Amino acid sequence: MKIGVLSRNENLYSTRRLVEAAEERGHEVKVIDHLKCNIEIEQSGPRLYYDGSYLEEFDAVIPRIGASVTFYGTAVVRQFEMMNVFTVAGSRGIIHSRDKLRCLQVLSKEGIGLPKTVFTNYSKDVKHVVKSAGGAPVVLKLLEGTQGLGVVLAENQNAAQSVLEAFNGLKARVIVQEFIHEAKGADIRAFVVDGQVVGAMKRQGKEGEFRSNLHRGGSSVVIELTPEEKATAILASKAVGLAVAGVDMLQSERGPLVLEVNSSPGLQGIEKTTGLDIAGNIIEYIERNVVTK
Repeated sequence: MKIGVLSRNENLYSTRRLVEAAEERGHEVKVIDHLKCNIEIEQSGPRLYYDGSYLEEFDAVIPRIGASVTFYGTAVVRQFEMMNVFTVAGSRGIIHSRDKLRCLQVLSKEGIGLPKTVFTNYSKDVKHVVKSAGGAPVVLKLLEGTQGLGVVLAENQNAAQSVLEAFNGLKARVIVQEFIHEAKGADIRAFVVDGQVVGAMKRQGKEGEFRSNLHRGGSSVVIELTPEEKATAILASKAVGLAVAGVDMLQSERGPLVLEVNSSPGLQGIEKTTGLDIAGNIIEYIERNVVTK
């Protein structure tokens, strides 16, 4: 099988592991920098030009599209889809997951547990916005933020109003979200592949830090999910339209609450914490779904 990994850096842990896992199973693998692909659209059919030649005869691609290049990256994924190439993450699912507001709306429609969330068109009634999210403390998140960047905890009403007014003044799009006290600065990352949770870890923010992201200095341990947590992660990935996803959840008194669904979840944290071959699970998912030419 010929597999393409859409990644801007072949030395990244996740990219290297996917290449290794595919080659171990006897597949031909090529790392493709999606930003260097030319998209050609014509009546005779869609084509992609890359590094001096056309990308042809690929059986599958694994998108690793960074948040900052979502528009062009998903255009390349869509082009592969038009060329009838199997893609681990579809363009529609990537777009759904990258827009935090849209993702939450999709999850809400499916009745999935969520922290109470408020979004407005720069409302001047910031006091009511904070109250609608459950009152201070509240979490404010930039819609385009990743890896914990652009996330602020406002611990009291005055701080919440001041931060929201500042964001509004900068015309920065933010959501205001309920703060879940009982989570105690920790969250769960469940890794879903083809309708199954193949690995899970609990991430704990460092002392004095409410964000649990490993990029922010947090720590992680293996966790055995409850049946409800497993079901929530699987349903969330399906609702967003992703067969492979990292689902971030908080443990609350009313059950698991989904924070976001990641279309290009990193492999380093989950593999090193659990000792599992998550990259291999992804390649096996491709093998189950692709009939080679």
